[in-house]
Amino acid sequence: MAKANRVDLTEKDYKGAESTMCRGCGHDAISASIMRAFFASSVDPRKVIKLSGIGCSSKTPNYFMNQAFGINAVHGRMASVATGANVSNHKMVPLGISGDGDTSAIGLGNFCHMMRRNVNITYVIENNGVYGLTKGQFSASADVGSSARKGGGTNEIPPIDPVLTAINFGCSFVARGFSGDKTTLVPLIKAAILHRGFALLDVISPC
Repeated sequence: MAKANRVDLTEKDYKGAESTMCRGCGHDAISASIMRAFFASSVDPRKVIKLSGIGCSSKTPNYFMNQAFGINAVHGRMASVATGANVSNHKMVPLGISGDGDTSAIGLGNFCHMMRRNVNITYVIENNGVYGLTKGQFSASADVGSSARKGGGTNEIPPIDPVLTAINFGCSFVARGFSGDKTTLVPLIKAAILHRGFALLDVISPC
């Protein structure tokens, strides 16, 4: 018999649809860590609202907690939609899944104001430094010297670091993890869920 948590749910209750990500994608490992963290924290998926924008990262909420509510916003606007959802219903447990392009480029302004307002949310950035869904152009978080998968050339523009940005805005929970290290990533997600206010978790997830 499967082990149940404090709300009488098993790990199976935290699963979603089958992933369509590329085989070996770090984003799938993040999804697995999210499922494990929410199960271990005994958070009822039916009280969770998943929010995302556009990009590979924003597809992943479909792959975990299929009993949760979900909103897939337009590119770069997840932060503003999540702010509205948070204001309208404080009883929901908000989980934002974003990408480095979604957060650090088109959505940077919304992201900064969300931190400034200390919106209550666990905000996970699945950070791979590229626009993977559109064939791998550099994103705003790409390291100097990074090589483009297509089109040639290397990145010469200094990156925007979401962790340093969060610290600069006075964010009260800031952490960085790695998609392939579930032994540290799961506890980081659990801590972010418990935090009241804006909790940023930047997860490096190579494409």
